[in-house]
Amino acid sequence: QVKEMDLTVEEVDKLTGPVIGRPKSATFRTVDVVGLDTLVHVANGIYENCPNDEAHELFKLPDFINTMMENKWLGSKTGQGFYKKEGKEIKTLDLNTLQYRDKKSAKFATLELTKTVDKVIDRFPILVSGKDKAGEFYRKNFAAMFAYVSNRIPEISDELYKIDDAMKAGFGWEHGPFQIWDAIGVEKGIELMKAEGLEPNAWVNDMLTAGNKSFYTVKDGATYFYNIPTKSQEKIPGQDAFIILDNIRKSNEVFKNSGVVIEDLGDGILNCEFQSKMNTIGGDVLAGLNKAVDLAEKDFQGLVIGNQAANFSVGANIGMIFMMAAEQEYDELNMAIKYFQDTMMRMRYSAIPTVAAP
Repeated sequence: QVKEMDLTVEEVDKLTGPVIGRPKSATFRTVDVVGLDTLVHVANGIYENCPNDEAHELFKLPDFINTMMENKWLGSKTGQGFYKKEGKEIKTLDLNTLQYRDKKSAKFATLELTKTVDKVIDRFPILVSGKDKAGEFYRKNFAAMFAYVSNRIPEISDELYKIDDAMKAGFGWEHGPFQIWDAIGVEKGIELMKAEGLEPNAWVNDMLTAGNKSFYTVKDGATYFYNIPTKSQEKIPGQDAFIILDNIRKSNEVFKNSGVVIEDLGDGILNCEFQSKMNTIGGDVLAGLNKAVDLAEKDFQGLVIGNQAANFSVGANIGMIFMMAAEQEYDELNMAIKYFQDTMMRMRYSAIPTVAAP
């Protein structure tokens, strides 16, 4: 598909990295780290041992891979692969000429639309709606992935959530295939498949016919999955030992502003969850923290400052501080610093236990 869509190494890595909740090394950089010989060994093993798999031909390696193997361009272990370091410069392999060239920046209009969307799960509907090459790439890839994973049940698992868990734990994905499909919409996912000449497994259509419009649902603070044999939503086991904030945020909300959400965790405990970009600490977050202390001291027995984001907090909102300094608003800057310090001291000496839980 890389050759078919005339994508560069940089473009593929841009499309398959953090923007969709996957590691920074994305695709080709991961191959360089692991070793091209390892990829070839795995791909050949699957090609030879899974002759009846519907994706069998995908594991037939393209000519440029064979050339790279002959040249010993195996990645980091041999000093060059899809990327090559020359002094302080990083060169990239041109897949058409098989010559190294200067690394180019990859930009897509579709990705620009996701820059203001902090949560990866909320980006997928935008990505598959893109009108450029990126949108086409995502539509093709997600369609193939959805069709494939639907056929792996019950071949490798009876429960769909286990496939998601395996992909997240094994490959560092933030969201598994069925979670991504849910984010796009089950029916929309089927549309993508049909556009590529693919069909989901029959159980997916049976699920929709039975009135279940998603693979997962949230009820009473717990996540439920669609159980294919019983054709009903069943609770994913093992959730009772911990709290998933995504599952209780709406139902247990006590207070919300643009910087925080305060949730009732039960047992007399409040949680204050940052909601700013990368959980930076600015005026709204500080106001939310003070509100949380007010509420906790009045009606609760304790306060937790916690979230389940990639970053607990990257620190103060430097952009706001920079603007104040640039505009020489030193009085406002001093007030902001004092507000931060007063808030921290208030939490430290509050009348109820206050715990930060990164």
